[in-house]
Amino acid sequence: MKNLIKRNIQRVFKLAFLIISKLPTKKDVIVFESFLGKQYSDNPKAIYLFMKENYPQFKYYWSIAGSKANYYVKEDIDVLKRFSFKWFLTMPRAKVWVSNSRLPLWFYKNKNTIYVQTWHGTPLKKLATDMDEVLMPGTSTEKYKENFVNEAKRWNALISPNAYSTKIFKRAFSYNGTLLETGYPRNDKLYNENNSNVITRLKKENNLPLDKKIILYAPTWRDNKYHEKGKYKFDLELDLDKLKEEISDDYIVILRMHYLIADKINVEPYKGFVYNFSDYKDINDLYLIADTLITDYSSVFFDYANLKRPMIFYAYDIVEYRDKLRGFYFNFEDKAPGPLVFDTQELIEQIKLIDNGQFDYEKIHNFADTYCYLETGDSSEKAASYIYSKLV
Repeated sequence: MKNLIKRNIQRVFKLAFLIISKLPTKKDVIVFESFLGKQYSDNPKAIYLFMKENYPQFKYYWSIAGSKANYYVKEDIDVLKRFSFKWFLTMPRAKVWVSNSRLPLWFYKNKNTIYVQTWHGTPLKKLATDMDEVLMPGTSTEKYKENFVNEAKRWNALISPNAYSTKIFKRAFSYNGTLLETGYPRNDKLYNENNSNVITRLKKENNLPLDKKIILYAPTWRDNKYHEKGKYKFDLELDLDKLKEEISDDYIVILRMHYLIADKINVEPYKGFVYNFSDYKDINDLYLIADTLITDYSSVFFDYANLKRPMIFYAYDIVEYRDKLRGFYFNFEDKAPGPLVFDTQELIEQIKLIDNGQFDYEKIHNFADTYCYLETGDSSEKAASYIYSKLV
């Protein structure tokens, strides 16, 4: 009975969106959305902040999922609670949509609406039609690829961080529209706010010790480990007890799980050493305060490379991930801008090597020259200029 009611509600929503989308667009309205309304963050946030300051004549809204609406109402944004009455009156008729992930296909796009897709990372793992097999719940390989291609057909413009990504995006998304090779707007902050005053302020605001170095652990999700569609499992393979014993005199660890990971990790036993910032509003703040990044195959390392700080890759399941789940676009073992480790003890050893000045900074500088060359602090302006050109 519950499933029937849910399906009927979905039918009503889809019909309402379709009908309202046929009405004339509101020529001064821009709606932003990040990670399906789960965050006020990423490339859309950077573009929004620039446009609000430089083009105040337009009306800006943020599409926020219901569970997050109260959290973000404290921000200086006009919140549209996803699927609320106000949202249905605004989203289908907006002149511009700016999103960093796919929108449901039933969000019918008015022919006069400009849909700017910012995407959310430089690709290491294979995307969309480049994937050999899709192991995500609720879909098949064929259906997943078909939906992705149909979604990409709706994009009026797609932002790319570099020439490497542009080539992949065109093929993997079967995308032939406008490509804005601007660098990622979200990374402007890593240039414009990378100074000791900002870093100290962020630490104080988040009640973090000023006398210890910070390690940020930001892993990705695994396609084949999930609770249900859109909610993925994650087993923290780090031995936190061993880490605490070995490095807690000098370090704290911040955990930042991927937005699709549903598991809540209990860090209470490690209070004062491990902090769970998975729900923190802006990962760029965490990049700025982190002295070292630990990740796996997440695209976060492309962004963090802008800071040219040490990175360690905790790749305990690389064979399965590379050969069975996704596959990579390049030889990760050779090109990763930092050492690969496979257990906690190896990780500790690499941290100590960094402390002793034994990190290959030349490799990370070369990596940044290849993938971050467009990012100099003005990518938001470039993206905003395109949007503005469609509004006047």
